[in-house]
Amino acid sequence: GMQQIEVLPNVISYSSTISACEKGGQWQRALGLFVGMQQIWLCSKWNCCLEVLPNVISYSSTISACEKGGQWQRALGLFVGMQQIWLCSKWNCCLEVLPNVISYSSTISACEKGGQWQRALGLFVALQQMELLPDVI
Repeated sequence: GMQQIEVLPNVISYSSTISACEKGGQWQRALGLFVGMQQIWLCSKWNCCLEVLPNVISYSSTISACEKGGQWQRALGLFVGMQQIWLCSKWNCCLEVLPNVISYSSTISACEKGGQWQRALGLFVALQQMELLPDVI
């Protein structure tokens, strides 16, 4: 008989689908995919670890989808969460996902649309301190 091969979505397929939802104005679907993405675990004989870690693209697309949907609290929550993903090896831990100009810009825009000018200003100042060049969004 035919062998059954299980194909697990990876960070690229998730990011592409989230990006498509973002472009189609489907913020709920984008957010749902993003949450589901973090629930895929790869378990071996010795341990379990997250198989699909969100990357800067999946974060930025989801933040942008929330921004377009007028969901500034969700956009800000995702942005804050983005900075709390740590990749730990046997020797040390380091930040796995660093915000980029797109994630900053989308979060700033979401706060601005939600009348949260103080938060938008704070993010803009933080963006400048990270030495990322702000864009015109």
